[in-house]
Amino acid sequence: MGSIQHYMQTSSLPFPLPDRPLCKVEGLPYPLLASGKVREVYDMGDALLMVATDRVSAFDVIMQEGLAGKGILLTQMSLYWFERAAALTQHHLVEDHAARIEALGEQFPELQYRSMIVKKLQPLPIEAVVRGYLSGSGWKSYRETGKLFEYELPTGLSESSQLPQPLFTPTTKAASGHDMPINCADAAELIGEVLFQKVHQLSIALYQMGLQCASAAKLILADTKFEFGLDDAGELYLIDEILTPDSSRYWPRQSYHAGGPQPSFDKQFIRDYLESLDWDKTPPPPTLPDDVLSGTLARYIEAYQMIVPN
Repeated sequence: MGSIQHYMQTSSLPFPLPDRPLCKVEGLPYPLLASGKVREVYDMGDALLMVATDRVSAFDVIMQEGLAGKGILLTQMSLYWFERAAALTQHHLVEDHAARIEALGEQFPELQYRSMIVKKLQPLPIEAVVRGYLSGSGWKSYRETGKLFEYELPTGLSESSQLPQPLFTPTTKAASGHDMPINCADAAELIGEVLFQKVHQLSIALYQMGLQCASAAKLILADTKFEFGLDDAGELYLIDEILTPDSSRYWPRQSYHAGGPQPSFDKQFIRDYLESLDWDKTPPPPTLPDDVLSGTLARYIEAYQMIVPN
């Protein structure tokens, strides 16, 4: 697996974090099926191995540096949420997941906490985005048209305002670059009306679950995205990651005030730094200073500590 990873135990976390980022996975006996901005997917035969590296991207560009342990934090948050989501839906983790991960860790200890072993499923060609607050591209849409994409909204809302009710705003899944909004009618045509309604209702229910749990942790879950897949029998499963800071917008409840952007627990800290530079957002990326890297990782650690009970 290349160079040996050294681990540091953070007293407030139930798992160790490496002292340097794992940005490249090497030496596995499994064929590599896909490599994304963060995750690598391998074929184990009867299942897939999903490894979350410590790579970090901004504006669709992978940075030269990684965040040591970010992949572990994302994976452990996802595992916590998949356990809770099981009350609402089937998910992609194999039935003997804990035992198989433990066995994997005996051979490849650096992968134990950053991996999921999942069923082989066919991903749907849409991402299921649920918004409860007006932020990001949703705020841009409202500012330009007075609507949240296809949805009519009251006049006079400001950035970060809570919506009257959570809204489902699906996007296409882009192999590279940005996912693009798609209206519900086109999404239903893409995957079929019956399946669309199921994805729509389930996504709202999962968002409500996350919203309730976040509120108990003194957080606001402003928006999130889910991904779903089908097995050979056409059964629907929740896949990928779920309710992590990389797939969701979390805000601290205590300082929340509509009328502008809110502090968030994700790589926005890196984005804000990059926005201050004269960089055209194309490779190669600029070097990230240590304080920006450590500040970003601290936000991921804080998010885990607030979301996942001790």
